[in-house]
Amino acid sequence: MKLYAPSTIADIKERYNFQLSKSLGQNFITDRSIIERIVEGSGTGENDLVIEIGPGIGVLTAEAAQAAARVIAVEIDKKLIPILAETLAEYDNVSVINQDILKTDVNKIIADERAAGSFTGAVRVIGNLPYYITTPIIMGLLENGVNADSITVMMQKEVADRIKAAPGNKTYGAISAAVQYYCTVEQIAAVPKEVFVPRPKVDSAVLKLNIRKEKPVELVDEKLFFACIKAGFGQRRKTLLNSLTGVAGLSKEEIKTVLCNAGIDPVRRAETLDMAEFAAVANEAAYRSRRQNNG
Repeated sequence: MKLYAPSTIADIKERYNFQLSKSLGQNFITDRSIIERIVEGSGTGENDLVIEIGPGIGVLTAEAAQAAARVIAVEIDKKLIPILAETLAEYDNVSVINQDILKTDVNKIIADERAAGSFTGAVRVIGNLPYYITTPIIMGLLENGVNADSITVMMQKEVADRIKAAPGNKTYGAISAAVQYYCTVEQIAAVPKEVFVPRPKVDSAVLKLNIRKEKPVELVDEKLFFACIKAGFGQRRKTLLNSLTGVAGLSKEEIKTVLCNAGIDPVRRAETLDMAEFAAVANEAAYRSRRQNNG
């Protein structure tokens, strides 16, 4: 069964009386080459575990099942569960979980599968993410310390551009700095809107986020590091002196001292700082805040 064929999608919709949900951001891929590039680009091997987010009717799931030792697909839409039971019936290494990925303990799934001996290799997270919830899904996995080697996902091109942006680029922002703290980023494919049913209004891109084994910078206080990033980009038109005032309870004069001690000109803006510079600012702020609190 060619699950990616528009005729197959239409047949399934009719037989199951299934209506695509706009609220869940359901858009199904109809181009096999894109499906292959996602699985191949993810680096999935025959001993690996794949965690798929939002399998839909199982197009990507079936491809992953042929490449991996084990596939766990997490699908929020209960109306898709009987459809997936049909479309994935031939694959005995696939299990579908009817849950919201944002409320799913992915690390427990991974630990249980490893304990069961269902895989001995790497853990790959893949998926075609709903546009409206891409960032919460990615940051939820990273902030919760998902025990995976990589996350290879399709998303709106605009979001992909922001995630992979470098300092100084107009699209560089808080999400760029946050994701790049946890991962190295590479683009696997550009995906035109014409290859989806229904057709979205924008193009997509597939990114592979390789989760770092070691963090790229040393931090005194990780929460304060992210607070500095959030504050800096929250008022990105302002200078760092103004946008960071109040962070860690520090006054404007104290922030000025923090920036100077970190070797950062106070009139610079957040989008010009690379990760090492943000770390230097956050560490100086942490030292000053601690001295202040210790009297």
